[in-house]
Amino acid sequence: MTGPSAPRVGPENSSVDSEILWRVAVVQALAVIVLSLSLGLLFPHSFFEAVGWLVGPLAWMLCAWFTAWVVGLAVGPVLGRAALTGIPSALFVILGLHWLGAVVAIGLFAAWCATMPRPLVGGAP
Repeated sequence: MTGPSAPRVGPENSSVDSEILWRVAVVQALAVIVLSLSLGLLFPHSFFEAVGWLVGPLAWMLCAWFTAWVVGLAVGPVLGRAALTGIPSALFVILGLHWLGAVVAIGLFAAWCATMPRPLVGGAP
């Protein structure tokens, strides 16, 4: 199979797959929004002030796992990318710009995941 719709297999490719980029960005953004709203409704603000440093990264990683599952990407590399793209987000949190950091992290995360090989369709070996 050749052409732009051919699955990329083998080692990571440095080119960005725009379809994967947008799928990852949308799924991760929706997952972060839904989980954030759910947690915000379940817990008081003081909870996040006390343990937000732990809950935030765990929530981000859970959303990344969900994104990998929905998009069909390898979980290990996706979680590694999520951990590393959380670093710039943490810098924004320190500056008091939590949600801007989340937007930046989602963009970086999606772009980096878009360099991964396309998932195989139909479970082909």
